[in-house]
Amino acid sequence: MKILMTATYFEPYKSGLSIYALRVAKGLVQLGHEVVVLTSQFKPDLALEEDLEGVKVVRLPVSMHISKGVLMHGLRAAARRWVAWADVVNLHLPQFESPNFARECRRQGKPLGVTYHCDLEMSGSLLNRLAGWGTQQRQAGVLRQADIIVQNSLDYAEQSPWLKPHLEKVREVPTPIDWGRTTPEEVQAFKAKYDFQPDERILGLAGRVAAEKGYEYLIAALPKVLAVYPQTRVVHAGTWKGVLGEEAYQAKIEAMLEPLGKHWQSLGYLPDDEFRAFFGACDALIFSSLNRTESFGIVQIEAMLQGTPVIASDLPGVRQPVLNTGMGKIVPLRDAEALAQAIIETLGEGKAILPHVEDYLRRFAKEEVAQTYQTLFEEVLRR
Repeated sequence: MKILMTATYFEPYKSGLSIYALRVAKGLVQLGHEVVVLTSQFKPDLALEEDLEGVKVVRLPVSMHISKGVLMHGLRAAARRWVAWADVVNLHLPQFESPNFARECRRQGKPLGVTYHCDLEMSGSLLNRLAGWGTQQRQAGVLRQADIIVQNSLDYAEQSPWLKPHLEKVREVPTPIDWGRTTPEEVQAFKAKYDFQPDERILGLAGRVAAEKGYEYLIAALPKVLAVYPQTRVVHAGTWKGVLGEEAYQAKIEAMLEPLGKHWQSLGYLPDDEFRAFFGACDALIFSSLNRTESFGIVQIEAMLQGTPVIASDLPGVRQPVLNTGMGKIVPLRDAEALAQAIIETLGEGKAILPHVEDYLRRFAKEEVAQTYQTLFEEVLRR
């Protein structure tokens, strides 16, 4: 099968969407399919074509940045060419230019599968909000045309105003993770490398700095946590500086962090083996997101796989890992008091993987997810 995947950003860009798309693409290649990913050359020094472990990556130069999105030079011609090549097309949304691919699929009679990662609820500047609204409006027609829509959870799809009209086409497919557990020796080596002390309680944050992450509520909750567990440190792993469209939020958070001193640390983006050890080294992972721009959170599953409980916001999709495993707590949105109490209780309970959790977590192995995609693509090709 020849599969064209499209995404605004792809490797080496780091986000939940780009990591998801890379894992699915690699998984499909391992199943014997040809995969081309059409994406943006978001940095001018990136190769226009590249092979990533069998995945052909085609990058188009960026003509213009619009908030967090881009316009790509030569996209219409590239869409025409690569849709003609493909047996099936898989668009990863949000994607401002997705209508170009949908139009070509309709014109050429090619099946269209959409992976819908999230609604866009943009905050900050008027430009950000208008860009988010405009992208959603442009995608509405793509969703109507799609033969199948993949989402992380039906819980999210049923609450999304953009997916609700298309629930008959929505398929729940788990988020792909690299299945693997870290060893106690690897965790100890990680702790030594980053100077984690034996008496410290480590609260993990994982992901890029972005307004929807709600870090300000964790900062507000921390004094109450420190009153009970004074050796608590928040450790962030992920992209901290230079996140497109998040410069003002980053500056706001950095100003709020100044009084916390040693109780907050950022490690930057970690390689995969260190990320596993990071999750294993944490006493709890905090996932305090604020809106539907967050639809699930791969890092929740990755933390639970290492035995680490998660404290997550009560958002559609986001709450599902804790509800299905019992590993952690769910807290109301924008409630620093409730977040502090949940952290204190979780630190008092300790870490453990409950016996029933293993089967639930195994559904997220990237090999299982790739098999599911293959089945869905075969289904639309038979229609």
